[in-house]
Amino acid sequence: MRERLRIALIASNRFPIAQPFAGGLEAHTWHLAQALADAGHDTTLFAGPGSDPALHSGRLDVEYLQLSSRARADFSMPSDGFMADHHAYQSLMLQLASDHRYDVIHNHSLHYLPIAMAPTLSTPFLTTLHTPPTPWLESAIAASGGRGTKFAAVSAHTASMWDGIVPQQVEVVPNGVDITRWPVGPGGDYVVWSGRLTPEKGPHLAIDAAQRAGYRLVLAGPISDPDYFARLIEPRLDAGTTYAGHLEQSDLAALVGGAAAALTTPTWDEPYGLVVAEALACGTPVVAFARGGIPEIVDSCSGTLVPADDVDALAAAIPPTTRLDRRAVRAHAVEACSSQTMLDAYLHLYRRMIDGPHLATAAPYCSTSTSTSISNGSPVGSERQ
Repeated sequence: MRERLRIALIASNRFPIAQPFAGGLEAHTWHLAQALADAGHDTTLFAGPGSDPALHSGRLDVEYLQLSSRARADFSMPSDGFMADHHAYQSLMLQLASDHRYDVIHNHSLHYLPIAMAPTLSTPFLTTLHTPPTPWLESAIAASGGRGTKFAAVSAHTASMWDGIVPQQVEVVPNGVDITRWPVGPGGDYVVWSGRLTPEKGPHLAIDAAQRAGYRLVLAGPISDPDYFARLIEPRLDAGTTYAGHLEQSDLAALVGGAAAALTTPTWDEPYGLVVAEALACGTPVVAFARGGIPEIVDSCSGTLVPADDVDALAAAIPPTTRLDRRAVRAHAVEACSSQTMLDAYLHLYRRMIDGPHLATAAPYCSTSTSTSISNGSPVGSERQ
């Protein structure tokens, strides 16, 4: 094994990197931290309190702000959440500016301050873009000129969304899942939908499609939008459509592995689609709307892509998709979206950054191409995976 690296991972300050995950971003950070630790690297994690102690990572504590009553009385006082985020990331970046313990710092947050303050660091700094452009992140890039950080994106689609905004070439490193934790399941007589229950994930469309195709549907995931769930999901729960809850990873893997197919129904352009990778790892073929980064994960041997928002096409695709070879589905996942594939790509990128010029002083690189893939396989920010 090559030299051990000392890596700091920046995640959300609001959510722990622990099961059951708040969303795909937390699940991704967990998989990466676990893979780095398993490979023998020293990792330190900045994340919300309660993160998984089994990750064997050090901790960068979230700094909490106790504002005076005079500051709170000021007419410019923003929301408590905004101030908490601002103070946490500002404190973190000031700490990292004088902390030289790390070989590389890897930013997965959706907050603007790590990007805006990256030029103050002497340590190589990588930002993974998990979403399309947001006003806050775009402002940080414009203000800093994109100096101080290199950028990667979770899919070629997501990288293309940042073309012309990020003043350098955006690498592509697809997300990955630990395939040992998503074992091949036997399949079954129901279809499954998993993810955050929100309008942009479209579980109500999965209910429509399953009913039209005559399949029992099981939903699983956190109820991130209670009003949406109460209006469009809960009234339709019955013997043919059930909600299994917000499950721990092992229970979710058993549910997904026991399904004949997994439905993925985003109503927006999904930056990657971690639930797709999880289903494929279980050998469960996927029927999905062809949106965002999902077509980069699903091929004809592992699932069926249908036009966005076309529920009839989704329903019609379920029966033939359930007949796909589950071994071939699993093999595709191992090659294209395993945590090992992701880990190899990130370690390659880390070492290139460590050996290369520091980006705080390097001139920005303006690329006319969309992206370059280095994969060896195929709150202010409100948008989450």
